[in-house]
Amino acid sequence: MKVPLLDLKLQYQAIKEEVLKVTEEIFESQYFILGPHVEALEKEIAEYCSSKHSVGVSSGTDALLISLMAADIGAGDSVITPTYTFFATAGSIARAGATPVFADIDYKTYNISSESICRVIDDMTVEERGKLKAIIPVHLYGQCCDMDSILEIAEKYNLVVIEDAAQAIGAEYKARRAGSMGDFGCFSFFPSKNLGAFGDGGIVTTNSDEFFDRLRLLRVHGSHLKYYHKKVGGNFRLDALQAAIVSIKLNYLDGWTEARQANADKYRELFIDAGLDNIVNLPTEKENRHIYNQFVISLKEKRDDLRIFLNDSSIGTEVYYPVPMHLQDCFSYLNYKKGDFPVSEYAASHTLALPVYPELSYEQQAYVVEKIKEFYL
Repeated sequence: MKVPLLDLKLQYQAIKEEVLKVTEEIFESQYFILGPHVEALEKEIAEYCSSKHSVGVSSGTDALLISLMAADIGAGDSVITPTYTFFATAGSIARAGATPVFADIDYKTYNISSESICRVIDDMTVEERGKLKAIIPVHLYGQCCDMDSILEIAEKYNLVVIEDAAQAIGAEYKARRAGSMGDFGCFSFFPSKNLGAFGDGGIVTTNSDEFFDRLRLLRVHGSHLKYYHKKVGGNFRLDALQAAIVSIKLNYLDGWTEARQANADKYRELFIDAGLDNIVNLPTEKENRHIYNQFVISLKEKRDDLRIFLNDSSIGTEVYYPVPMHLQDCFSYLNYKKGDFPVSEYAASHTLALPVYPELSYEQQAYVVEKIKEFYL
């Protein structure tokens, strides 16, 4: 039996007619950049995420970068973010000219630890604290961070909060949607995301009229009126084609989320029935709406050997993420060392993502658990 990590072909079959219809419309119009499809998606996403505004951009990475730019964060500034995350989070801080300051994660949720943020700030000198301008919490794997604590810290130190919600569209924290709690919410429409385009794309949410205006300005080279530039911006525009496809998929998103949540529940039953609950640590649902962009387990031993075994059994897996940011070569100038963030380092060497996409069958899930049982028992 084959169990891919993700099967987008199955998803496509459910929406194929709608996609072909709207793409033909766009091809006939020859209106490819921004325009009515982008504007429509912006309204839909703002409503879905319980935010006042949203601005379509070229990718989830650019969503982070343009948010930093809109907040006037750059050279001489520093930004706290988790070391255990996808590269774009820390990379965008560096690309803006600021300095990433890393914090550790919670060992159950893999999200940034509020206690670690406080320790990081406490360890700063007065001068370093004066350079600190923002926090970028990452709602990893589809579950929101402890936002009350993070917002409290941000208020105390007058920090901008940029939610990296690339993996968390529709996730909730105490009935508040991801992307609606901070100053900015950054989303990715990379094809493998729960809400994915047919290429790169992203969006930024905000409740601030001022930030909304800045975002719209910056995504077109800092110009509201063509050829007249108020700021140095960038080419961060969202394609009309991608916006139209994401808009179609948005109508299906809640159903797909429910299927992912059901698959997560099935995995829990299967792992317990297989007697693997002492070997496999299953995801913790701390918040009230985990959307399961990934289903990530933690293994006490032999993670890499298990992954090879599952691959040989035609089961797709992935390691998110094998090297924390503080140990990446490109950030060696920050002078972090191994052992600085033990929870993140443990997660990097012990976690494994299993298939959890909506179309996954019970038989496929049972096969995955059966093979893991075969490996360990």
